[in-house]
Amino acid sequence: MCRSHCLSQRINSHHSGFPKHSSMLDFLRTKKLQDRQLELPLSTGAERSCPLDSHCEPTRVHMERVLLFEGVQEVEVIEACQCNASPEECLRLPSLKTYFPDTPLEFTVDVGKCSSPAHARGGLFCAPTKFDGVLIKGPNGVEVVQTLENCEMKETCYRVSYVEYYYEIIHNSAGDREERLKEIDVGRCLGSCTSGNHCLLRDSQNGEKCLVWAEGASSHCVPHQYDTHTFKSRSGNVRTVFAIQKCKCGSY
Repeated sequence: MCRSHCLSQRINSHHSGFPKHSSMLDFLRTKKLQDRQLELPLSTGAERSCPLDSHCEPTRVHMERVLLFEGVQEVEVIEACQCNASPEECLRLPSLKTYFPDTPLEFTVDVGKCSSPAHARGGLFCAPTKFDGVLIKGPNGVEVVQTLENCEMKETCYRVSYVEYYYEIIHNSAGDREERLKEIDVGRCLGSCTSGNHCLLRDSQNGEKCLVWAEGASSHCVPHQYDTHTFKSRSGNVRTVFAIQKCKCGSY
């Protein structure tokens, strides 16, 4: 993670083989302790190393695989950071990630990221709306890496386009049977929703620091309204496909 004190040195995180953790929770707890150590000020009264209109962002990131009881998981490892200007518009920005580092299969992909305008209004934020994929060669065959193509200002819970194709059987004016390709934008819900968590106990010396949290009812970005598409399939059966029209925060 990059901090306000933007350090340029490499963060060494290599181990022999896979770093072992009992669970993803154990891995995240270990990482959180490391992050807290990084959050400590470099010296008393130390100033930000980035201007107020800039953010400390990663410049080199590679994907590292860790072995958990649940299997192998991929995590991002930041190697270096630098101060970058913060665009006022919602833009797709480059974000380079290296896969299989220090191996003959090392490959760097611009996966992309969305900017974070400081003066977003109306509860909107710069969110990913269009994706693509890149094929890379791995030790066990070809793998697909998802890349970001476009960003737009959206609410925290929003709908994105997701197209599916089907064969549809129709009859023309002469009564002849014809087969055509039917395109349906079934949509997907993306974004996050507040969980309703609240603080039960705060630090007596630092009122902004919460010591004990109470977890509220979970809330997810889920479909709210659907449209239906009914057609005759190749097999001759009538098929109905539901397409998401709107999304909202709620429970499954």
